[in-house]
Amino acid sequence: MAISSVQSLLKERKYPFIFAFFLLLIFVTLLLISYSQSPISTTTDLTQPDPYSSKTVPHASSPSQNNTVPSNNDSIVINNTAITDTGTNGGGSGVDDDEVGVEWKVCEGSVAVDYIPCLDNNKAINALRSRRHMEHRERHCPDPSPRCLVPLPDGYKIPVPWPKSRDMVWYDNVPHPKLVEYKKNQHWVVKSGDYFIFPGGGTQFKNGVTHYIESIEKTLPIIEWGKKTRVILDVGCGVASFGGSLLDRDVITMSFAPKDEHEAQIQFALERGIPATLSVIGTQRLTFPDNAYDLIHCARCRVHWDADGGKPLMELNRILRPGGFFMWSATPVYRKDERDQNVWKSMVALTEALCWKVVVKTFFDSSEVGLVIYQKPVSSSCYENRKEKNPPLCDHSSRPNSSWYAPLDGCLPPLPSYAHEWPSSWPDRLSRKPPSLSSEPDAIEAFNGDTRHWSALVSEVYLGGLDINWSSVRNVMDMNAGYGGFAAALVKLPLWVMNVVPVHETDTLSVIFDRGLIGVYHDWCESLNTYPRTYDLLHSSFLFRNLTQRCDVIDVAVEMDRILRPGGYLLVQDSIEIINKLVSILKSLHWSVNVHQEQFLVGKKDFWRPEGKTRI
Repeated sequence: MAISSVQSLLKERKYPFIFAFFLLLIFVTLLLISYSQSPISTTTDLTQPDPYSSKTVPHASSPSQNNTVPSNNDSIVINNTAITDTGTNGGGSGVDDDEVGVEWKVCEGSVAVDYIPCLDNNKAINALRSRRHMEHRERHCPDPSPRCLVPLPDGYKIPVPWPKSRDMVWYDNVPHPKLVEYKKNQHWVVKSGDYFIFPGGGTQFKNGVTHYIESIEKTLPIIEWGKKTRVILDVGCGVASFGGSLLDRDVITMSFAPKDEHEAQIQFALERGIPATLSVIGTQRLTFPDNAYDLIHCARCRVHWDADGGKPLMELNRILRPGGFFMWSATPVYRKDERDQNVWKSMVALTEALCWKVVVKTFFDSSEVGLVIYQKPVSSSCYENRKEKNPPLCDHSSRPNSSWYAPLDGCLPPLPSYAHEWPSSWPDRLSRKPPSLSSEPDAIEAFNGDTRHWSALVSEVYLGGLDINWSSVRNVMDMNAGYGGFAAALVKLPLWVMNVVPVHETDTLSVIFDRGLIGVYHDWCESLNTYPRTYDLLHSSFLFRNLTQRCDVIDVAVEMDRILRPGGYLLVQDSIEIINKLVSILKSLHWSVNVHQEQFLVGKKDFWRPEGKTRI
């Protein structure tokens, strides 16, 4: 029909009409192509204001994407250098050290390969008056922090991919054999050729960690791994085999230990792809919010819980969710010698003062290991009815709200108003109203809006259009996590996210834990408590606009380079002014850099290290 009509027009020589018809056809075709290639749906607002801003949603008061990017010819100009959005932008070309104002050098010294500025500040550590309370394992940040790049270990390789990495990692990536000999009878880690192998042993896991976990659930079925119990803290975690095994049960475990004589245990955990952080229960609070964890576990973790008037155990009480469990597997639970019995008596007195009740005390005959499980109260009545009010209830007028560089409490924080409210079972708790969310009328609307925003942005932009090979990504860090929407949108992928809430932004970390996710507080003007080369992807959304008012973006870039593995990605959403600054710095570091839509920067770290050296 259409063909005969065109033939009729030709016979009648109506050429102007035919010409107009074909112009219209071409215009419609181009319009359809443009629409199909747009990476962002018309309903996705990429620049919506932060819904967790202190001006919109105050924190709850408490006593205590598959489409493609637009044309590959889009370009922007930075420092007179054209950056073309092609995904093939080579590392380092076009920008040199002089433009950035830094002559890059490699850190040199005995700890250079594994350098952690705030934990390896020997000058500050040597000046300490006391180490009695593990002060030497706490943060002591150099000022200024050295602008040097950590060297790679000899023979470093792209890490073994997940899930194979849970059982084996390259020896050359973490060349620390001390644990092999030190724990050889407990099967923590074994060297086999070019690899370290992790058999799943541990000091208390004599029949393997899987058998240990199954025994716990049989002993206390209400734990319900991966349903009721989702977020766990493993204190003194070894090589994190406990947390690694629980991943199969939809449990996410924050494994933590200090940087101490148990050489590189946290580095092993992160190289395996298991969530972990460096920390110590010393004189300062852990960088977690009150009432965060569903369960806390300690298997021979070598913490003297009754030390300093019981402050270490009071710190666990602070971060344990009301109704949550503390699981202690240690010799004082089951041995009858005088030393162990004295420790047990001290533990009984202290837990009674905290109003914790014993729900299970047992002995596993097959593995010859004892276990006691305590439960934190959900009501303040016990606190009020104690004969001796020791430790006393905290006075909130004098107690700092933040746990960032705050001293340990010698008191009990009153329970929050939502103490009786346990989060929904996993995975429902990810999207349900978090118990700690503000009760103000617009809070739940803002929370739901934030969830929808990140779901759309991740599915429509991040996963399909930004030249990121997500199959190579396991360890992820969201540098300013807000409500944890970025992590929630990625929850079905085989990766995990460390959600960081900057200490100078609105405190939303309790909400993140309520959702069944994990995270920490941090100030990005300082170095993070993690080893070099431990993350595959770093993400931030409009972080730098406030951060650059307090510290130099070059120092933040040095820290990102330290944390990120070679071959790892930096994904930044920010203003074009911030992106311009970052592109120049990253290219001087020989990273490959792409800019999309004038608001998304994707950097990929290379193996490059400079030739010059500087002593640390």
